[in-house]
Amino acid sequence: MGISCKNASENITPTSTAAVPEVYSKIYGATSITNDGTYITIKTTGVPDHKSAYFASTNALYEAFTGKTFGGNNFAKNPNSISAQSFTFKIPVNPQVDAAHKATPLGPIGVALNGVPLFNQYAGPSQPLTNEVNGFDQYWGHPQQTGSYHYHVEPLYLTMVKANKSALLGFLLDGFPVYGPEEGGQVVQNSSLDAYHGHSHSTTEYPNGIYHYHITSTDPYINGSGFYGSAGTVSQ
Repeated sequence: MGISCKNASENITPTSTAAVPEVYSKIYGATSITNDGTYITIKTTGVPDHKSAYFASTNALYEAFTGKTFGGNNFAKNPNSISAQSFTFKIPVNPQVDAAHKATPLGPIGVALNGVPLFNQYAGPSQPLTNEVNGFDQYWGHPQQTGSYHYHVEPLYLTMVKANKSALLGFLLDGFPVYGPEEGGQVVQNSSLDAYHGHSHSTTEYPNGIYHYHITSTDPYINGSGFYGSAGTVSQ
């Protein structure tokens, strides 16, 4: 059966005849999750469930912010505001390695548990995030020109409030899971990961082992030289 998440606080209910693996129930920010046997389809508005300086001041989740953000930078708000989107992520039910390891695109490369898109390590084509990181809000995300809120780095609300720094945080478009910056109580170093920013072993959700990515505090943050597996699609 499929699952549909009406909002972050309501129970998941069946919506289709194909079985959705239990691990996807952790994506609490989806509006629906279904399985056609080939792809898991995840629909989301992309709106974060935490406070941000980028919400309209009339929004209950608006919170002014003037402190330090990612990397110890002084926060400098960009001119954009958060607005609801209509994302459809289609990721493989059974992720497989792709020998081509295609490069990640600008824009969404995956989805976090709260339904917010994950972006890659670039601010633009081959442009580092150096000039954008001071615009990350109190939970280390920001919206771009269309109002699409996203994370390039650790989603601090998930690692500090909803879960922890070793937890499953989301999935990339190739279907492989993304975990936090710690493992077994130790900070994960880029040097312990491969060119695609991951490695393989058992995890809580995958006791038989699986390739998985880790978010770290330094470039490339979420993903390295491309997708490890064959990527699905995202549309909006």
